[in-house]
Amino acid sequence: MTTRSSVRTGPAPTSSAPVDTTDDALFRKVSLRIIPFLFLCYVVAILDRNNIGFAQLQMKHDLSLTDAAYSLGAVFFFIGYVLFEVPSNMLLHKFGARKTFARIMFLWGSVSVLMVVVSSTTQFYTLRFLLGVFEAGFFPGIVFYLTYWFPARRRAGALSIFYAGVAIAGVLGGLVSGWIMRGMDGVYGIHGWQWMLAIEGAPAVILGIVAFFYLKDNPSVASWLSAGEKRRLSEILAFDSKPSEHSHSFLAALSNKYVYIFSFVYFCLTSAMLLLLFWMPTMIKEFGITDIVQISLYSAIPNAIGAVGVIVIARNSDRRNERKWHFVLCGAGAAVALSLLTAHGIGFTVSMALLTAAAVCVYAAHPIFWSVPASFFRGPNAAASIALVSSIGVSSGTITPYLIGLIKTYTGSMNNAFYFIAALLVIACVSMTYALRHERLAQPQVK
Repeated sequence: MTTRSSVRTGPAPTSSAPVDTTDDALFRKVSLRIIPFLFLCYVVAILDRNNIGFAQLQMKHDLSLTDAAYSLGAVFFFIGYVLFEVPSNMLLHKFGARKTFARIMFLWGSVSVLMVVVSSTTQFYTLRFLLGVFEAGFFPGIVFYLTYWFPARRRAGALSIFYAGVAIAGVLGGLVSGWIMRGMDGVYGIHGWQWMLAIEGAPAVILGIVAFFYLKDNPSVASWLSAGEKRRLSEILAFDSKPSEHSHSFLAALSNKYVYIFSFVYFCLTSAMLLLLFWMPTMIKEFGITDIVQISLYSAIPNAIGAVGVIVIARNSDRRNERKWHFVLCGAGAAVALSLLTAHGIGFTVSMALLTAAAVCVYAAHPIFWSVPASFFRGPNAAASIALVSSIGVSSGTITPYLIGLIKTYTGSMNNAFYFIAALLVIACVSMTYALRHERLAQPQVK
């Protein structure tokens, strides 16, 4: 008898069980219990992943690193991340979120703290690789974990909080990192960048210990839910996760074309995100601002507005229970904004407005995107399928920054980089439209 898979080869229903007005109170309770804690963990993860960009202002001199050597060290993180993301998420399904998130945060935080003893290029490369290995699976793990608590129609709103965390980390990270690097430089003979990496890594160790005791693997073991609330949540999620008709083999997931379509879409999205994370100060400098303090302050504007925009847009997507056109409008909007940034003589104010619009659209597209694979892939292999999408997509971190750097080096301008990312976003919109072409037909009719 042929086995059947829980990894779908087509869209899952995007509707949930018939809506009860009391469900809003139930999901508010669930959200308040798990989202703030996971949000805090994610902000710390973003800080620990990206603070190397601030550290390089000092560490290249202290370790005698060339720009090429520093870039290689930055890439090592993504190599470790990509290689171990799928195994990490498979362990989450086997051992549960409580143990998995505790392991991930404790180990990555420990590696960050160990950066305080780095004194050679080899040590730098090794610890950056290990940081990627240990952090691997954290965000796709969150995506999968939320499927235990939220039906598809409520997931984009929940995920939007985490992408707001990316923006908030962009606002706060520079201020905190810069203060530590300047204020702690030379204390006990340790460089400021070493103090910064260690201090910002320490919270992950603490949060990992807290996660072991605070998180619950699923609603059935949540002591903070009443029996009635557990029953209602189970009904909603059961309706949302009807059995699939395809084989249980993980090899079936590897042959599922939607895994690769979503992987490519995510590759395009992360490429756009990396453009903003690593090159925003350079963009603002090209707008005519030369003072480093002013550049830092202006870079907070797109991130701050982006944090609000991502939540508003994602919640509207949830409220309307619609993904395709929300994603397309965000992707196309970002592509148009980046393309218009290449125009001559548009002035600083218009340039900042376009950069902010691009940031809002790129940030908002992410939670809308992730609510879709979480509905396509369900059952025992869902964790691995989601991680596969993430690991292939995030491989952009080993390619895109280098390509953008080459474009900037050989052309002396960011214009062609804007066109490159805009083209990727347009292709992502076309790919997402293809994946969701039967979305309306796949929705069950709720009477």
